[in-house]
Amino acid sequence: MKAFAIPLAAGLLPLAALAAEPDATRFQLERSGDHFVRLDRQTGAMSLCVEKDGTLVCRMAADERAAYEDELDRLSDRVGALEKNTPAARPALPTDAEVDRSIGIMERMMRSFMGIVREFQAEDGANPLPQRS
Repeated sequence: MKAFAIPLAAGLLPLAALAAEPDATRFQLERSGDHFVRLDRQTGAMSLCVEKDGTLVCRMAADERAAYEDELDRLSDRVGALEKNTPAARPALPTDAEVDRSIGIMERMMRSFMGIVREFQAEDGANPLPQRS
């Protein structure tokens, strides 16, 4: 009886794997010796599958594993770069003294500019600037 149960279970494994997926036509299983090759028809990815304790266990093929590792490395580098740009890594905000100094410089520049405007208006005899309110 056991000899009959094992081939029957092995024959049902591809059907069980396909039934577990929402799209039954997405994957194609082909027996290759003592293992299966699973083809994802949507992405073209191939996985090598073996039966362990009545369950089909699949892992990526070597070339896809390399592509997967490359993508993980790329994403790890990107995460590292983003972590370097966190608020803790950025320079601190200016102190109040630095802000006051900057405002003082801008105020002197604007006063000087407005003085030049008044000189041009006086030379042209134009109407004076309206008073600030």
